[in-house]
Amino acid sequence: MGRRKNKGRNVSGVLLLDKPQGGSSNHALQKVKRLFGAAKAGHTGSLDPLATGMLPVCFGEATKISAFLLDADKRYRLRCQLGVSTATGDAEGEIIDTQDVSAITQQAIEDVLPAFIGEIEQIPPMYSALKHNGERLYKLARQGIEVERKARKVTIYDIDFLALAMDDEQRLILELEVGCSKGTYVRTLVEDIAKALDCCAHITSLRRLSVGPYDGEMVTMDQLIALAEQGLDALDSSLQPVDSGVADWPDVHLGADAAFYVRQGQAVMVPHAPTQGWVRIYDQSQFLGLGEIQDDGLVAPRRMIKQCA
Repeated sequence: MGRRKNKGRNVSGVLLLDKPQGGSSNHALQKVKRLFGAAKAGHTGSLDPLATGMLPVCFGEATKISAFLLDADKRYRLRCQLGVSTATGDAEGEIIDTQDVSAITQQAIEDVLPAFIGEIEQIPPMYSALKHNGERLYKLARQGIEVERKARKVTIYDIDFLALAMDDEQRLILELEVGCSKGTYVRTLVEDIAKALDCCAHITSLRRLSVGPYDGEMVTMDQLIALAEQGLDALDSSLQPVDSGVADWPDVHLGADAAFYVRQGQAVMVPHAPTQGWVRIYDQSQFLGLGEIQDDGLVAPRRMIKQCA
């Protein structure tokens, strides 16, 4: 019999990767996974190839919290060109319309932005990863096929006007910062804002600033490569703890007996615990995993962590 292939090391934690422009999120993930020599890793929500910025990568046991980061709120900084629309809604698509936007002012933009705050409906773009009859929409779009998409509700928490100016190529560029819920298509938001201004637009650059509780410093690919040259310990020092992705959740701390039963998969009574929802569970200072408050008030283990980084 041949030797079993080494499938990588068991490293756990969350890397706040500053995704570079140009490649897919999965390409960035695979590169990072190889650098760490990790057995298990996954990212928490794709960024378009054009986009840069925060791409949390969950290693090992941290993959158990990745779904909650997928559902988390996001924040973006964007630049868009007014007066030009493209097939994809970004700079990668062919130009399909141009309009004169010389009369658009900062005041006109600030007047229309409040209409987009709160819960709004968006029709997902054809150039998106949504599926129609098992086929990705962007694959259909590349074949010249357009299908009907259902509108979906998303929440825009705030839109900050940053700048409006002509660039060196005499293009009218608008810069905004947007806080939004999961599932928001920023390209679609830009196109809808442009419609409210009686013009068209497309995104020229997009940067994700934050995901859920993460809004701090990110690690670039170049920095990771430099750390890798120093060894695995240096690389691992760039990771956030497993529980950092749910740092804004309420927590419960168990005594030795309760911790024992929770580890066996049993629900336990915890004095002063929240009355509903999900919680972080700790044994003294060690993170044990995620639990949920049952109707009877007991804390039931849901996603337990085998080891913590």
